[in-house]
Amino acid sequence: MSYSKDQAEVAAIQALGWLSNQDDLLMTFLGATGSSLEDVRTRGGDPEFLASVMDFILMDDEWVRGYCDAQNLAYEKVQYIRMALPGGDLPNWT
Repeated sequence: MSYSKDQAEVAAIQALGWLSNQDDLLMTFLGATGSSLEDVRTRGGDPEFLASVMDFILMDDEWVRGYCDAQNLAYEKVQYIRMALPGGDLPNWT
């Protein structure tokens, strides 16, 4: 399963919406990323910012489950969403 850039951005915007409704978790995101509420409001369509949202959610299985359950999305799809956003391609270690 893969996501196009546009599909991934839509899914990540939905993730940002979910995150914005989780008050305590939103504050954790802001602290962890150095982002502000203004950034959340103004950079919600920026693919690089959306990548940071997905990176954050992927840090904890509980957060992945919360987002996926809210969106009726299979848990493993979060990694594919992230891979389609800037910086999400798999590194080549050879």
